[in-house]
Amino acid sequence: MRVMKFGGTSVANADAIRRVTAIVAREHRARRGGPLVVVSALGGVTDRLIEIGALARSGDAAAARRLVESLHARHLEVLTEVAPGDEGNAARQAVGDHFNHLTALVGALAVMREASLRSLDAVAATGELTSCHIVAAALAACGLPASAVDPRRLLVTDETFTAANPQHEATRAHVDAHVRPLMAEGRVVVTGGFVGATRKGVATTLGRGGSDYSAAILGAALDAEQIQIWTDVDGMLTADPRVVADPQLVPCLSFGEAAELAYFGAKVLHPKTIHPAAARNIPVRILNTFRPDAPGTIIADHAVLEPSSVTALACKKGITVITITSTGMLMAHGYMRRLFEVFERHRTSVDVVSTSEVSVSVTVDDVTHLESIVAGLSAFAEVDVANDRALVAVVGDRYGADPTAFCRVVRALEGVPLRLVSQADARRNVTLVIDEDDLSRAMDRLHAEFFRPAAPEPQAAAGVSV
Repeated sequence: MRVMKFGGTSVANADAIRRVTAIVAREHRARRGGPLVVVSALGGVTDRLIEIGALARSGDAAAARRLVESLHARHLEVLTEVAPGDEGNAARQAVGDHFNHLTALVGALAVMREASLRSLDAVAATGELTSCHIVAAALAACGLPASAVDPRRLLVTDETFTAANPQHEATRAHVDAHVRPLMAEGRVVVTGGFVGATRKGVATTLGRGGSDYSAAILGAALDAEQIQIWTDVDGMLTADPRVVADPQLVPCLSFGEAAELAYFGAKVLHPKTIHPAAARNIPVRILNTFRPDAPGTIIADHAVLEPSSVTALACKKGITVITITSTGMLMAHGYMRRLFEVFERHRTSVDVVSTSEVSVSVTVDDVTHLESIVAGLSAFAEVDVANDRALVAVVGDRYGADPTAFCRVVRALEGVPLRLVSQADARRNVTLVIDEDDLSRAMDRLHAEFFRPAAPEPQAAAGVSV
């Protein structure tokens, strides 16, 4: 049994959904049952829902309702195109119910002029709660036995609204109860990603991009044969195509390599996706909805080692470096704990850490609570903040076994100021922090160093040996 996740671009409109139904139909017929299909909201819908929440919180109920009505009309239009017959009736009722609930919720929030994280999750969940019904109806219209299942009945989480943490054993029990019986009947089960619920049934979300993560969690709960992430690119590439021209497809990755690349900026995969799959040793394949016959990228613990010491590059803009300096940290017990408690208190993750005798430098890409973090750190140290930095990660399982790899990295970046350099003992990657303005040339140089085509062998002239 396989899990197939389709992102927002894959279900953006009626034409895109038709492509999805063709892909799922081929899978269903080849395996005589299944799969479990996990879908994102229709393209751009989650952004509009977040906007609706902001409008309601500001008290602009009229503008929020207009946007709700526009989204409702769009969903009904798409549904009518993909399931014009009786197959769309149940989905039409479900979509209407969800948007009616959203209208009532928006009205209440506008009156209060405030919105808790719990309320914002209830608003944001609407996209996936409706898209799964539309896709299930489209599959039924093509003659497939399809059932939509509310993701709140499957994915159990804690109460960390907007960034919920899955409860794996409870989720497995819910999947056993609500998915396995349908799949035993040979049905295609369609559910929404990104959305879950607490043990009390209150809607939660896993955070932006969380549909990939949902697919991995549900795949692990089902002990799936494979988890497929269908997107709009052919797979994982050797670099971000928005930064480097003509990157190459990476056919195979290990779980560790994929986790590093996703964490450090590769947009193809949500960073948390790998962990549930790796824990159950379930291969993950990245595939292109618009080129379904392309081989994609396979991520597994038995990935084939390429001859190069570097598998791919990743990068992130918008990095902030915080440097904390204090002579009080010299040989002081508990100093680092005190320092990182400040970040924990403000729920801010740190990417890179570099230390010296009296200073610690860290990078963050979320500056929501930066002012409060600086205030907390300033209570016991001097704090310096540098903005407009970028992060570059050079990743490969063979990197640590190649004593020349780091030298090649530094040589390729000659003339580019390196603000921070971090390399863990496992030596799967080296992470560099540079000025944001230098990112493009740094990535170009590194890509040329590790992925330039091999020079052709010289050809011997006739009658002459070389």
